[in-house]
Amino acid sequence: MHSTVLTDAIAAASSELVVRIADTPELVRDAHSLRYQVYCLERGYKPGQDGLEVDAYDAHSEHVVLQQAACGTVIGTARLILPRATKPQSSFPMQDVCTRERFATLPFHRTAEVSRFAVSKERRGLSTAATSLSRLVLVRGLVQLSYDQGVTHWCAVMERTLLRLLRASSIHFQDMGPAVEYYGLRQPSFCNLSNMLGRMVREQPEIWDFVTNGGAFLRDAEVPQFQRRAA
Repeated sequence: MHSTVLTDAIAAASSELVVRIADTPELVRDAHSLRYQVYCLERGYKPGQDGLEVDAYDAHSEHVVLQQAACGTVIGTARLILPRATKPQSSFPMQDVCTRERFATLPFHRTAEVSRFAVSKERRGLSTAATSLSRLVLVRGLVQLSYDQGVTHWCAVMERTLLRLLRASSIHFQDMGPAVEYYGLRQPSFCNLSNMLGRMVREQPEIWDFVTNGGAFLRDAEVPQFQRRAA
């Protein structure tokens, strides 16, 4: 994305979109309702019930919701599934399709699975510029949530097209072995957040500034020196 176009898109996203940590029952319900819209109605992946899409992993997950600033309508959501201290072997849904060896290099108790990453097709009143960064705004929420929860690594099972879209914003995941069948062919992947954000600040500092809120979501030692001097 051209620098001027990116600057304009970030400005539009900042004024038209709000990402919030779902820290109330109402916001969690909004996340489940949006998931029903996307995964049950739009994509037909899940059956859902009573207008909500909920599973057993929600009991140890934290959620973010993406809202249109003008009206508060929830148009996106994502969750971090946190590791279960007492049953680590059944922490993440991707453990059902990936062997234990694929997780061997990850610090398991500081790893979370990124899941239910969804943006609705219904985005009335949202500009094209803001729409183009809706996924990035969700990532911003996940970065904030990760540092609040002490999460240092993400894992996920994603479509190759989503991985390509993320790479365009300098969000680089590494493969965890070959692709697997999981609602279609998906790629198990992981990233070290510090390494990913360190590469992002070198490649696309404007995106880094947006995703980390100028470094406010990071521990001080992880904020690049030139960013601290500029603050």
